[in-house]
Amino acid sequence: MANKRDLKKDINYVLGDIIEAVYVWEYSNTDKDTKKSEAIIDEAIETFDTLIEKVNDRKVEDKKAHFKAINQELESKGRELIEKINKLG
Repeated sequence: MANKRDLKKDINYVLGDIIEAVYVWEYSNTDKDTKKSEAIIDEAIETFDTLIEKVNDRKVEDKKAHFKAINQELESKGRELIEKINKLG
């Protein structure tokens, strides 16, 4: 089972890397509109806030299942955001 600290680090690294990838895209595509890329950054920050709030929830009975569900949600949202970055073109 991943502990709370490692799960928080994973959330931070994954979403931080996604935001960094958007900034790299924006830097290399200065001639394109950044509204969609800014929306991806906002969604990543929103996802970060939601997942950290879930990690810090103390009213959970089965912590192992709870953390596993959070990890799965991080993976699915991460993939979704990466697909959006790839579609920016």
